[in-house]
Amino acid sequence: MKSLDNQPPHQVIIVGGGFGGLYAAKALAKASVNVTLIDKRNFHLFQPLLYQVATGALSPADISSPLRSVLSKSKNTKVLLGEVNDIDPEAQKVILGDEVVPYDTLIVATGAKHSYFGKDDWEEFAPGLKTVEDALLMRRRIFTAFEAAEKEIDPQVRRAWLTFVIVGGGPTGVELAGAIAELAYHTLKEDFRNIDTSEAQVLLLEGMDRILPPFAPELSAEAEASLKRMGVTVQTKTLVTNIKDDVVTIKQNDRITEIAAKTVLWAAGVKASAMGKVLTKRTNAECDRAGRVIVEPDLSIKGYSNIFVVGDLANFSHQNGKPLPGVAPVAKQEGEYVASLIQLRLKGKTLPPFNYIDRGSLAMIGQNLAVVDLGFIKLTGFLAWLFWLLIHIYFLIEFDNKLVVMIQWGWNYFTRNRGARLITGRETLQEIEVEVNTNYYKQDKNIPTVNV
Repeated sequence: MKSLDNQPPHQVIIVGGGFGGLYAAKALAKASVNVTLIDKRNFHLFQPLLYQVATGALSPADISSPLRSVLSKSKNTKVLLGEVNDIDPEAQKVILGDEVVPYDTLIVATGAKHSYFGKDDWEEFAPGLKTVEDALLMRRRIFTAFEAAEKEIDPQVRRAWLTFVIVGGGPTGVELAGAIAELAYHTLKEDFRNIDTSEAQVLLLEGMDRILPPFAPELSAEAEASLKRMGVTVQTKTLVTNIKDDVVTIKQNDRITEIAAKTVLWAAGVKASAMGKVLTKRTNAECDRAGRVIVEPDLSIKGYSNIFVVGDLANFSHQNGKPLPGVAPVAKQEGEYVASLIQLRLKGKTLPPFNYIDRGSLAMIGQNLAVVDLGFIKLTGFLAWLFWLLIHIYFLIEFDNKLVVMIQWGWNYFTRNRGARLITGRETLQEIEVEVNTNYYKQDKNIPTVNV
C-alpha cells in the first residue's frame, strides 16, 4: 500500500452502507485516509427490527438513519448515492454506470437477499424480508388479509384470508409468527365486526427437526412451547414443495398436504448480492453455493490484498470450519477489523487473522417472551425479553431512533396497540375487492384449508 509521505491520502472505497460498511466507515473516521461510502440507498437500515415494520409496530423511519447524517462529523468521509455495477481490480477502480471512482483499498459490504433455493417464481406469492420495500409489502398483505376477510361471505375463502403461513423457523420466522399471532389474538380483536380475528391460523413451517436451529436445543424447545401457547402452529420436519395461487404444498415424511393461504411469508434462506458474481468474474474469487465470496483469514480476496469482503457477502470459514452466520454482530466486527487493519498496514504493521467474538444470540417471541443465549447463561421469558429490548435499543444508530422506538415500544406494551398499521403501496383496496367479489381461486376453489 502507498505510504502517506508525500503522497495523496490513501483512498478507501466502501461499497454498501449496512452494518459492515457503516461500522468500517465509522472506525476510519479519524484515520489519515479519505473514505468514500457508496450505497444505492441514502440510509442505513437496522434490519433486526424490520419484522416490526412488517407487522405494524414501527415505521420505516424509526429504524432507518440517513448515511450523510450518521457520518456528518467524519470529515474525511463522503457519501455517494449510486449502485456499483462493476470493478476493475487491476486499475483499482469501481464503476457506477458512467462514473468511475479510483481506490487504494476496497471494502465490499453489499449484503445478501432472500433465496428461494432455485424456485424464484415463489417470490410473487411469498415475499421475503430484507429491505424496507419488503417490509411494506408484507405489512400490506398482512393487514389487507384481515380487511378482505371482513368483506368475504364465503367461509372457505374467508378462512384462507385468515391463514398466515411463515416459511422458515429461524429468528426472523419466529419473530414474524409471534408478531402476527399478537395482532390476530390481541391487537385487532375488537377492531372488526364481521370476523373474529382470533380464529386466524398462524402456521410456522421449518424443514429441520426444531425451530431456531442455531440456538441451544432447550431454548428452541422453549421458543416452540411459547409460540404454541400464543396460538401459533409450529410444524417441523416440514418441506415446502410448491407455492402458487394461494396454495402452499408441504411434504412431511411421505405425506403431501395442500394449505389454502392468502398470505405466505418467506423467512427460509438467503443468497449473496449480485456483487458476489462481479467479484468472482473480476478476481477469480471462489464463491460458495449461496454466492458468498470465500475470503482469506484477514477478510481479503485471495490474490488481492487490498480488496476486502465483509458481512453477509463474505464466507469466512477459518474459525471453526463453518461460515460465520449472516447476522449484524458479525458484519459489525468484520467492518471494524478491516478498518483497523488498513490503518496498521499504512504504518507498516499488521493484525492477526480476524476472530469473531460471539456474544450471544437473541430472538423475540412475543410480549414478555424471548430467548437469549449468551453462552455462559441462557435466558427465557420476561428477563430475556427485557434484555432483547435493551440490546436492540443500544445498537440503533442514532439517538432520535432510540428515543422514538423506546416511546413506541412503551406505548405498545401498555396498550397492545400497533400504530403503524397503514396499508400502502400498489395493491389497492379496489384490487382486493375484485378478488373478494369473485370468490374463486385461480385454479380450484375446492382445495381444502388445513385445520390445525
